[in-house]
Amino acid sequence: MKPLILAAALAAAALAAPAAAARDLTVVSWGGAYQDAQRAVYFQPFMQARGIRLLEETWDGGVGVLRAKIQSGANNWDVVQVESEELLVGCEEGLFERIDWARIGGRAAYREDAAHECGVGAIYYSFILAYDRARITGEGPRSWADFWDVQRFPGKRGLRRGPKTNLEIALMADGVPAAQVYPMLRTEAGVERAFRKLDALRPHLVWWTAGSQPPQLLASGEVALTSAYNGRISAANRNDGRNFAIVWTNNLYTIDSWVIMKGSPNLAQAYAFLAFVGQPQAQAQLPPRIPYGVPAIGADALIPAAVKAELPTTEANIATALHIDDAFWLENIDRLTQRFNAWAAR
Repeated sequence: MKPLILAAALAAAALAAPAAAARDLTVVSWGGAYQDAQRAVYFQPFMQARGIRLLEETWDGGVGVLRAKIQSGANNWDVVQVESEELLVGCEEGLFERIDWARIGGRAAYREDAAHECGVGAIYYSFILAYDRARITGEGPRSWADFWDVQRFPGKRGLRRGPKTNLEIALMADGVPAAQVYPMLRTEAGVERAFRKLDALRPHLVWWTAGSQPPQLLASGEVALTSAYNGRISAANRNDGRNFAIVWTNNLYTIDSWVIMKGSPNLAQAYAFLAFVGQPQAQAQLPPRIPYGVPAIGADALIPAAVKAELPTTEANIATALHIDDAFWLENIDRLTQRFNAWAAR
């Protein structure tokens, strides 16, 4: 996507910009309603407060994209929001800067799982089952097992293209308790079982890649049920007047992080950005716009109670969640992605 200049910096700020910077600070996120919320509470206030020019781009993920950026020697990204396995693999491969925590308030300013050597927690979110109450009336689906029940709930199914989340969902739909999902996926028999379960749904599948797609697929009626990011579904209900339902049972819970790309020429600006968006007062403004959990210590106390009920971090919503196993995907993402792609191409 071509970079968008969010706002023109004031003339004085432009004249004062560091001459050494080869280009403006470029921040990359996930697009759609989520990036709209980030723009309102992070990007624009940051530019206004710091006088630093900021460009934004969107992406759909994939550690291969990050590898190519660095290996090409022509990387044009500075700060990128990544998923957990991208953080771990990229850190191991030297694609990211090591975080100097002293420049952004110290590790103690964040929840423990949000303070990584190469990444700063951005949001907590869940992959959930969603459907449109306008199309499925009466008792709707309650579990991933129901997701496979095309007799009771006819129509196409939306799943994110790739092995991560789909193998876990398939096993839970096949009756595997959440606590046993990753032990089973560490066996060849478990992986085979997951793919066999996906085989049963193959004629009904519609793949999505961008977080903005599941609400669109539901709204158009192209799918009857879909996996989705919890915040995107809630945002469609709030902003577009939709009546989408979220099924929290066995949601897949995880964290995204901000990283700084290795060799960024805008290192000082990148740290200024991370320090700004890491403030509790700033983070507390995000969930009312799109309900994702935030990792800054003190931010939760500033979030209205009604908003907290929609967050994946609340006790009721996390009670049956499957926490995505970062170590498993660090070890297996490349192997299982190849296998998934071969399966999907059949």
